[in-house]
Amino acid sequence: MGSLKIFISAGEPSGDLHGSNLAKALLAINPNLELSGFGGSKMLEAKCNLIFPLVDFAVMGLFQAVKAYPKFKKILNLAIDHFKATKPDVLVLIDYPGFHWHLAAAAKKLGIPVVYYVPPQIWAWASWRVNKMRRLVDLVLCNFPFEEEWFKKNNVPAKLIGHPFYDQILNQKLDQNFITEQKSKPGLAIGLLPGSRNQEVAMNFNVLFKAANLLQKKYPETRFLVAAFSEAHKTTILKKIKGTNLPIEVHTGKTPEIMSMVFACASVSGSVSLELLAAQTPSVIIFQTSAIMSVVARTLKNVPYITLVNLLAGKELFPERFGYYCSSKWVAGKLEKWIENPDNREKVADQLGTLKSATMYGGASQKGAREILDFVGNKMTQTASAA
Repeated sequence: MGSLKIFISAGEPSGDLHGSNLAKALLAINPNLELSGFGGSKMLEAKCNLIFPLVDFAVMGLFQAVKAYPKFKKILNLAIDHFKATKPDVLVLIDYPGFHWHLAAAAKKLGIPVVYYVPPQIWAWASWRVNKMRRLVDLVLCNFPFEEEWFKKNNVPAKLIGHPFYDQILNQKLDQNFITEQKSKPGLAIGLLPGSRNQEVAMNFNVLFKAANLLQKKYPETRFLVAAFSEAHKTTILKKIKGTNLPIEVHTGKTPEIMSMVFACASVSGSVSLELLAAQTPSVIIFQTSAIMSVVARTLKNVPYITLVNLLAGKELFPERFGYYCSSKWVAGKLEKWIENPDNREKVADQLGTLKSATMYGGASQKGAREILDFVGNKMTQTASAA
């Protein structure tokens, strides 16, 4: 029998990170594995042979997805051709449900089992999709305890491994020179985190920027640090703030450092909230969408919060606002309350510390790798017994 073949698919930057860490963990257990898939530069560096750089093609929103359909169809056909030629032993999916449902269906037709690693948050949005999960996926590796309970309650095979993002967060080494330099500057530093996708930056940065201007007018001692996800985002943001008198800096690759040393943040919703939890930094959370997407999403939403930290806490530790009307005035007002009453800010930070101790632990990449290899081994044993 030849070496095991595993196809890993990620369609977003965060998925590329998780896929690369999973690939490393898999190869640490079995260096002879053949890894291929869809992803980005991090997965490629982790010795996963990319069939297509799907991360470079990440899209958000219904309109963008419909517009991109012909391209997605071609990418799906690439996968089908690869599946037929190489017959992977398992398909491992990382979030990105729109495209991944189609990829899972194609794999199942060809007799390839499917594992979801970092599953989509269908317990939060459009929960009817659990029927697809039950039909198309053989095992879900869950990131949160409540997630495992939900899937099991809905008759989907599930196992808790923790969140792979925790591995990245807990092992971060901060640039102390940057932190020392920033702390030496006068003024109360506020972090602005505009998201990791192009559309997130386009939809949300102006809200954050206007909020910063409102806050600075009332509190002239405030200054602002923008954590840009990429150099392209930094360029976009610098164009947007050109000519401003606001004391604002834009940095790439310094998100953890900025979180660790600012008084508070204003952030776009996403897995970044888990980083804010790790840093124990209070934040205001927004997610600005188009008017149509706002109505659709509110119809499909069936959890009280959009922020993972709030869901883990069971209450609104981070003030959050979702939809078309994410007002800059509201963002500035929430930050203002912490500036006016630092004790309230400290209470939130303390609660974040308690939540971090209770929920944040490492090892998910290694646990996930072992679960995937055990799953494949069991499938092979079942197939051999049935033959």
